[in-house]
Amino acid sequence: MAAKQKIRIKIKSFDHKVIDETSKLIIDTAERTGAMVAGPIPLPTKIEKFTVNKSTFVHKNSREQFEMRTHCRLIDITESTSHTIESLSSLSLPAGVEIEIKMLA
Repeated sequence: MAAKQKIRIKIKSFDHKVIDETSKLIIDTAERTGAMVAGPIPLPTKIEKFTVNKSTFVHKNSREQFEMRTHCRLIDITESTSHTIESLSSLSLPAGVEIEIKMLA
């Protein structure tokens, strides 16, 4: 029953280089344990834009704009074993990376 589990991993980060290194590390670890890997599938980048006044009183029309980009990747692992799950949970990942792991039937 454990061999038919499907694992879906969603990775989020502000830096696209870090997210690519992390996804490569996860794929290498999963393939080493004998699991089938699909991905990484790039999801749309979420862009949040902020507009801030430079001055509050005299130069009200002078503004600065900032943006924050969140990059996402999706990895599906099929035919996983208990060794695959154990090795994925023991990975040391770089700072600034958010990982969401779901077990699908």
